[in-house]
Amino acid sequence: MAQQQTSRRRPGTPGAFSRWMQRTMNARMNRKIRRGRGHMMGMDVLILNTVGRRSGQPRETPVAWFADDADGGRLIIASGGGSRHPDWYVNLMAHPDRATIELPGHPPLPVTPHRLDGADRERAWQRIAAAQPRIAKYQSKSDRRYPVIRLTPR
Repeated sequence: MAQQQTSRRRPGTPGAFSRWMQRTMNARMNRKIRRGRGHMMGMDVLILNTVGRRSGQPRETPVAWFADDADGGRLIIASGGGSRHPDWYVNLMAHPDRATIELPGHPPLPVTPHRLDGADRERAWQRIAAAQPRIAKYQSKSDRRYPVIRLTPR
């Protein structure tokens, strides 16, 4: 009889199938963005390039973005990831100097990330939630407060 392997995962983290599905869908979306189609579920999407905080390996993640009226940058929200911040967010904060974004059909653009706090975060959050009410719905179901990050071209 074959011995069944069990893995212990931390509560609030996705299982093996969920991780595989996420990687597969991310790769598919990245291909679409690179071909010039950067929309998903009514939102603009870009590829966020980060470096793994422990591995040092390059990481690519498609994320929804919103125009930032303050400086012409882009705003992204660290939603998803269950009860923890998504890996891309932790990687971005660990190596902010190595972040780039890819907009549909364009080469990578170096950016500087800045997590918004206080009144700046609230203003940005209100604009984002008004533009995409589903994001506010996701936030209402989460135990953590989603960080809002401004990406400014370097």
